[in-house]
Amino acid sequence: MRHYFILPLFCVLSFLSLAQRKVQLVILFDTSNSMDGLINQAKARIWNIVNEASTFTYQGAPVMLEIAMYDYGNSSLSPSSNYIRKQLDFSQDLDLVSEKLFGLRTSGGDEYCGAVLVESLTNLTWSSDPKDLKLIYIAGNESYKQGPVSIQSACKLATDKNVCISSIFCGDRLQGINLGWKTGADCGNGDYFNINSNEQVQQIATPFDDQIIEQNRLLNDTYIGFGATAIESKSKQLSQDQNALGVSKAVETERYLVKSKSSYKNEKWDIVDANKADSTRLRTLKDEELPQEMKGMNLEQREAFVQQKTKEREAIQKEMARLEVERSKYIEQETLKNNQQKTDDFGTAVAASMKAKAKALCFE
Repeated sequence: MRHYFILPLFCVLSFLSLAQRKVQLVILFDTSNSMDGLINQAKARIWNIVNEASTFTYQGAPVMLEIAMYDYGNSSLSPSSNYIRKQLDFSQDLDLVSEKLFGLRTSGGDEYCGAVLVESLTNLTWSSDPKDLKLIYIAGNESYKQGPVSIQSACKLATDKNVCISSIFCGDRLQGINLGWKTGADCGNGDYFNINSNEQVQQIATPFDDQIIEQNRLLNDTYIGFGATAIESKSKQLSQDQNALGVSKAVETERYLVKSKSSYKNEKWDIVDANKADSTRLRTLKDEELPQEMKGMNLEQREAFVQQKTKEREAIQKEMARLEVERSKYIEQETLKNNQQKTDDFGTAVAASMKAKAKALCFE
């Protein structure tokens, strides 16, 4: 008997499109007084989330990952803004994403979910392609219905833009349902989760972490800055390495694994990524824009230097990919061996939902 695998019609039709698919991920953080635990969980899980999104492919090709971020409910913000602040427009700069997250501070205030949802749906540049994956995750612990903007208006906007809104209530599941968080997720075609935001994130150290950390040191040496922002951008890269290290060794390792993937790119300041994005870039750079190592080089010498750094980086990335497979196997085995009960935290909630939504849109 022959067995046939039949793709959903949407997926079949999608094969006709060759444009690179996008994953647009927006996170809305409640930064009122009681949300320090949520922010700490996000810091511990941000690279796990990005790593999950970085593995998505569409018809075998890598996707373009864009992340945006707002915080809301902070008393330091203006009442006229409904206590909302845009931290980050859609960006592929993952160091900037980390910088903004680690810069969040809490202060008591009024949390208006409807207002921040409508703000993000209205003032971000959302893709118009229904085949792109467009997701909002909103986290908080007060009533979902507070504020001057209705949840229904947010859901209507999200539906029109093919955006899924998922909600993460920081507290008891039934309490979150009673406060409207599940209703908000349902009308936004998203998922509802509840988490204990004050619980420490469960992480497993592995024998491969130190090797990955050493590979990252070598990887950083292949980033050669050029132009006016070279020093500042390189410093930001190293600062975000330190921020991850400051949380835990596991978080540090997860950041470095993200840095080994195609979603981590810095063509605005790194000569290797710039050349990969535009092979004519080396011809147009003035000598004073070049990194110290390349000053005075002719075009042939420039190309040879960059190709050498490119080969070095690719070899490091290949080794990190191998180590990541071994690390993942180890974590899976240790989890089973210790019979660890999985509980949702901010990162696991977002990662699980994102994976399911991606599959529904034929991402792999």
